[in-house]
Amino acid sequence: MSIWYPQLPKNEWRTAISIALLGALLAGIYGAVHDQISFSISREYFTKIKFRQFAFADFGLPERLFVAEIGFLASWWVGLIAAWVLARIGLAELAMVSGWHYVAKAFAIVTVVGATSSCVAVLLGMNDAAGDMDGWKGWRSKIGDQNINGFVIVYYLHWGSYLGAALGAVAAIAFVRRCRARLHKVQPIEIQN
Repeated sequence: MSIWYPQLPKNEWRTAISIALLGALLAGIYGAVHDQISFSISREYFTKIKFRQFAFADFGLPERLFVAEIGFLASWWVGLIAAWVLARIGLAELAMVSGWHYVAKAFAIVTVVGATSSCVAVLLGMNDAAGDMDGWKGWRSKIGDQNINGFVIVYYLHWGSYLGAALGAVAAIAFVRRCRARLHKVQPIEIQN
């Protein structure tokens, strides 16, 4: 099996698709909650960037629901891709042979690493917001001095979240490959095509 193009036996496709769809749903929910927190820190981040970026999806919902919708739309695809990759490199096989607890553990790894990265990013944003903020002059003129600190923190938070999702996916891939290798050492698996 190549890491670049792993092949799935026919009986694993349904499990792989289920894992990918579950990953998309969970990432979307995470994004919706994440953006509620972001909105509480900086309303301006949404009114100046996100509401415009996602204007196509504005159906006149109350502001907080629109924020949740934005979070879902900005995140579901990340979960879909990460979960699909995990399924293709062996998570589908692990789920079929040894149970869905491997899926839960892999998703937990992505979530914990992503949340940790977000928290570190918030701390970096708070540090930057406490400084002279020369690099934020353009945004400062658009937002105003009183609201710029929260904007900076949320800016960092969002970048930290995407970076954390990528790092979490890498950590989960390592976990799945290790578990799959251990499984094959313990009991060779024959999967019918």
